[in-house]
Amino acid sequence: MKKYLFITAFVTLIVYSCATNPVTGKKDLNFVSNSELFPSSFQQYDTFLKENKVITGTADAKLVSNVGARIKAAAEKYLTYLGQTQYLKDYRWEYKLVENKEVNAWCLPGGKIVVYSGILPITQNESGLATVMGHEVSHALANHGAQRMSASQLQQLGAVGVAVATGSQSAEKQAMWQQYYGLGSEVGVMLPFSRSHESEADKIGLTLMAIAGYNPDDSIAFWTRMSAKSGGSGTPEFLSTHPSDATRIANLKSLIPQARETAAKVGVIRI
Repeated sequence: MKKYLFITAFVTLIVYSCATNPVTGKKDLNFVSNSELFPSSFQQYDTFLKENKVITGTADAKLVSNVGARIKAAAEKYLTYLGQTQYLKDYRWEYKLVENKEVNAWCLPGGKIVVYSGILPITQNESGLATVMGHEVSHALANHGAQRMSASQLQQLGAVGVAVATGSQSAEKQAMWQQYYGLGSEVGVMLPFSRSHESEADKIGLTLMAIAGYNPDDSIAFWTRMSAKSGGSGTPEFLSTHPSDATRIANLKSLIPQARETAAKVGVIRI
């Protein structure tokens, strides 16, 4: 009886936590509201900036700020086009260049963006940087952070379910089932989930880039440089959180016409 009650509660939780995301138009699994997530996100961002060296007053810092402003304007224009004028009301946009050799950039929920100086030799120019920042902002717009938190909570609940279902078996068998569940849920669910978020952020980011007045073709040049820099990952794609560079480039090439078409409908920003 205990296991059936658990399954019923588990399914009910999934059904009632799915809501349509206004940016993607898809039903997403999300247990966490922006009102819960944003305050902690903003606090985390402030703490990070205090503990790291923020670059100010340079041409690169100004470029990050300018590109961020254009991507922000594009996001606002796009959401207005989608009829979601209130969607960004709680976002607190901020763009910082931080001294770090790592080739990376990120955006916390609510529009808090960090670009590491180590990625600038690969972005090379404004449109390359727009590719990166458009992608990172898209993670925030699509609520990917909240979805990953929700999926992680479900994965943990699933482990509890396995424990309940195998509770009458030997400790050795219980450990075996937990190991099978951990591997299966990671490779079969969590990693594909993460890769789908990356591809979704690429798609939205390409649209934002085009609306912001950048040439979406330049995204291909950036990812080609990124691929050359990495030299190809030794990790198979199905064991990675990200699509391979080849998959990513192929997807972007197929999405460029749609990004241009959407930008033409929304209206391209000229600054």
